[in-house]
Amino acid sequence: ATIVSAGQRIVNRLVRAAALGGGIAGLAAAPATPLHRDDFRGDLRQWVVEQQPGGRVFVESGRLVIADSGGATVWFRAELIAPVIIRYDVTVASSARVSDLNCFWMASHASAPQDLFAADRPRSGRFADYDGLRTYYVGYGGNNNSTTRFRRYDGSGARPLAPDHDLRSPAVLLRPDRRYRIELRALADGRVQFWRDGEKLFDIVDPEPLTRGWFGFRTVNSRLEISTFAVLPPDPAATPSPSRPVGR
Repeated sequence: ATIVSAGQRIVNRLVRAAALGGGIAGLAAAPATPLHRDDFRGDLRQWVVEQQPGGRVFVESGRLVIADSGGATVWFRAELIAPVIIRYDVTVASSARVSDLNCFWMASHASAPQDLFAADRPRSGRFADYDGLRTYYVGYGGNNNSTTRFRRYDGSGARPLAPDHDLRSPAVLLRPDRRYRIELRALADGRVQFWRDGEKLFDIVDPEPLTRGWFGFRTVNSRLEISTFAVLPPDPAATPSPSRPVGR
C-alpha cells in the first residue's frame, strides 16, 4: 500500500483548491496590514486639533469624539504617501446639528508642502483658514445637510466645484445616529475616490495628482463619533466592505 504523509495530504488539498478556485491566487488572501491605525483606546497623541472656542475633542470608549461649536479640523499627525486608503467608521450624533461629516486628504500648504503644522502658519479652526491648502475635500451633508460635494483645492484660495461633484439627493445626505464606513482613496494612477458603505460617490482622475499630504476630519457645530481608523495600502482586487448601519 502507498503511504501518504500528512504533509503530502496538505499539498494535495491545496492543489485541488487551486484547481477549483482558478489557481493559488484563488485561495483567500490575508488582509492588508495597516500602515497606521488608531483604536482610540489611548490618547490624542496621533492627532493635531485645530478648533474654535466652545468645542471639545476627546477620546471616549473607543471613539474619537469631535463635539464642536464654531469649527474644527482634527489632523492625523503622520504624512501619507499615495497610493493609500484611509478608512474609518463614523456617526453624526442627533444630540447636535446633523451636518458636515467632512474631510481633507492629501493636504499640504502650497507655500510649505513639507510641514502642514509649521509654526508660522497657525490655523484656528475657521474654515477660511484652509483656503491656502492643496487638498482633496468632501463636504458630506454640508450646508445644513443639503449638499454633498467634492472639491480639489489648488492652494490659491480657489475652491472650484464641478456640477457633477455637487450632489443633493436625499440618498447621499446624512442620517442621524447611523454609523457610516468611509473610505478615501488616492491611487497610483491619479484616481481619487470617496466611498460610503461600499458605494462609490466620487471617482476622479486628477491630471496633476496630490501624491502626499495629510488627512483631517472637518466639521462645524456638530458631533462626530469616529472609530476603527486605519490607513492601508490599496488592494486593486478589493471592494470596500460596508459597515453595518446602527440606529435609524
